[in-house]
Amino acid sequence: MTSTVRKALFPIVAGAALVIGAAGPASASTLIGDGLVNVQVGDITIEDAVDVNVAAQVAANICGVEVGPVAVLGTAVDADGAPRTVCTTDQGPIRLTN
Repeated sequence: MTSTVRKALFPIVAGAALVIGAAGPASASTLIGDGLVNVQVGDITIEDAVDVNVAAQVAANICGVEVGPVAVLGTAVDADGAPRTVCTTDQGPIRLTN
């Protein structure tokens, strides 16, 4: 390859590498610390990538508990990525996941 061809191709290859690197396989709900979590009933996600406070309200309503402690669980899930079970119903566990 001549020097001119290499110089012409470098910006294209470098740009493609940046685009591929930036478009990595991550959905909003898998980012730790983004303020978003999921609410799951059994193995079904009923709220996907919602604000921790919204998820806490939904889970608290389903479980019949106070929102405050559930919001604390949601914040913990968002911080470390480990799922937390809020309560268990006939349909399955109500969990906050990231």
